[in-house]
Amino acid sequence: MTMLNIALSKGRIFKETLPLLAKAGIEPQDNPDTSRKLILPSNHPNVQFLIVRASDVPTYVQLGGAHLGVVGKDVLMEHGGDGLVEPLDLNIARCRLMVAGYPDVKLDGSQRLRVATKFANCARRHFAQHARQVEIIKLYGSMELAPIVGLCDLIVDVVDSGATLAANGLVPLEMIAQISSRVVVNRAALKTNNQQISSLLTSLEAAVTQNKN
Repeated sequence: MTMLNIALSKGRIFKETLPLLAKAGIEPQDNPDTSRKLILPSNHPNVQFLIVRASDVPTYVQLGGAHLGVVGKDVLMEHGGDGLVEPLDLNIARCRLMVAGYPDVKLDGSQRLRVATKFANCARRHFAQHARQVEIIKLYGSMELAPIVGLCDLIVDVVDSGATLAANGLVPLEMIAQISSRVVVNRAALKTNNQQISSLLTSLEAAVTQNKN
């Protein structure tokens, strides 16, 4: 039986995925919060966890470094999803991918706007669909700072409660997508390891259904 590599990133997604995996009978043997290991063994002899950056999960799965992984829909949209199958929405780590800015910003396409974001591909697609010309500025954090110092007119970022936006005088203006965490599977691995992966997916789906109830 093949050793299944599951790509996960530390943080909110990892913490909310662990209870679902536990219901499927899979738990890490080392504490992910304290361990410095990048490969964590599990209590299952044929499953181990790869600890990678959230933005790298789709790449590891796409190129075969991992058989499957858990990743936010925002990261998946930005990546593009080539070579991946997205069989299951875990319904965790929910948030929204939003266009935000000052309340008086005009979104009528009358002017070319500057947009700061780490989701450059998502932003380009969104504004192109609305026939608006924008200049994308790639940033990797502290998005709310950019409009305050005049670097941009708008930001595109994930929003949970909206408290950080409000604290900096910004408001959500448009929603691009509802976001939650998804299981992604390498397309080739789904064929070569179908029984193992399908069994795991069935167990996870049952855990998600139980959570809903």
